[in-house]
Amino acid sequence: MAVVDRRQQVLQAATKSFSLFGYKATTMDQVAKIANVGKGTIYTFFANKEQLFDEILREVMMDIKSIAEREIKRDRPFFDNLRRVLDAVLEFRSEHELFVKLSQESRDFGTPQANDGLDKLENVILEYLQREVEYAIDHGEVKPCDSKIVSLVMFRLYIVLTAELNRVHVPLTKEQITSYFHLFLAEGLAQ
Repeated sequence: MAVVDRRQQVLQAATKSFSLFGYKATTMDQVAKIANVGKGTIYTFFANKEQLFDEILREVMMDIKSIAEREIKRDRPFFDNLRRVLDAVLEFRSEHELFVKLSQESRDFGTPQANDGLDKLENVILEYLQREVEYAIDHGEVKPCDSKIVSLVMFRLYIVLTAELNRVHVPLTKEQITSYFHLFLAEGLAQ
């Protein structure tokens, strides 16, 4: 029991450190200090910083999957589900401190591990969207198409409408976002 608690204590401390300082500036000494354990305790669970970071990313990916699955209602139309999943995932992404810090570190310093971490997290979202597009194709809600390409376009369009557009335009309301999303994609894909 105590071994599991120590491991979780180390993971929580590492998540806090990566969220505060980013990947590059986080050290095992900082993690040990935040966790209130000796550095050797960390190494009983994780061989190095990279392995510790990967485990944290794995946990965040599981959180993203559960958020997406929670939003899917099979009795609802595909585009309703899609909007709800993207809203929930992007809200999680914008509020999760690790996402925010990794995005900042990637943008400001181009740290390869921050870039790779963001790519891994984004791929989880894209794989989920791809499965949902394939489900919609199989159920006649969406025209036959390359689900991988469509998923990427949907995700990027949603990011543009919800976040990037805000830099040059008054933020859109949820209704406007839904309307533009429907205009750009649904009318071209719906059966």
